[in-house]
Amino acid sequence: MSKSEAGDASPERQAFQALESAVTEALERIRDLSQRVEVAETRRDEVEVLLRDMTDGRADPAEMSERLSALEVENADLRARVDAGYEAVERLLSQLRFLEEQS
Repeated sequence: MSKSEAGDASPERQAFQALESAVTEALERIRDLSQRVEVAETRRDEVEVLLRDMTDGRADPAEMSERLSALEVENADLRARVDAGYEAVERLLSQLRFLEEQS
């Protein structure tokens, strides 16, 4: 193969690689956008149901707000308990490691 033939193949190869890269990037973007559309459609459906419930009187916004506040308090309490549980487990593991090193 002469130098001119090798030189001719290189730009073609580079163009093909650039095209392949662009197509791969476009496909990844399409996948990402498809996932985002699915999430948005699910949220839209949830909002439509909630709006219908509020319009029909099955859901009271004031009651929902109170419930949300109560759940936020409960969530904070549960997080504190889980954190305390993790700390207790860490202390126990630390004691076990110490005891294993002693024996």
